[in-house]
Amino acid sequence: MELQAQTAGIAQPAGLRLPPVPWRDPHTVSPEDLARYIQHLERACAENPHSADLRTCLGMAHAMNYDVYRSMDALEAAVKLEPENFWAQIKYAELHYRLRALVAAERETLKAIDLAANAWELSLARKMLQEIRSLARAGTQKPEWTKPLTRPALVLAGMTVILSLMVVFR
Repeated sequence: MELQAQTAGIAQPAGLRLPPVPWRDPHTVSPEDLARYIQHLERACAENPHSADLRTCLGMAHAMNYDVYRSMDALEAAVKLEPENFWAQIKYAELHYRLRALVAAERETLKAIDLAANAWELSLARKMLQEIRSLARAGTQKPEWTKPLTRPALVLAGMTVILSLMVVFR
């Protein structure tokens, strides 16, 4: 079966045959089918190392498989291979959004808005940016670790020592 690249918005390298896109309805994809699809995509990425579209598909498949680190790696590679690829950029931003890393999601979504080539892509990116900003206003995000943890670590170590001494000299 051929990958329905036209409807997925993804260009297909000549001669490459992939199974149907499983993320059309993720609730109907069995873990075994998803694992086979991921293996097939990994082989396709090895055969076509400069295809950002294949890496985007691989990142989406890993995300469906709840493998965040591999998904992030694949999507980062796709964005690095083709910085002007809207789909790679929007899926990379979407992964940050789903992880509730909202600052990074907003930054990456703004890049996707700049890359949008038609009204549909632009509306998709704007809707995602609107959701990100509403979550940020609601306080639903992971904190950014910008402050040093030296002082809290020293306080915790000091309290541990004091409690240990209290137990020993009782």
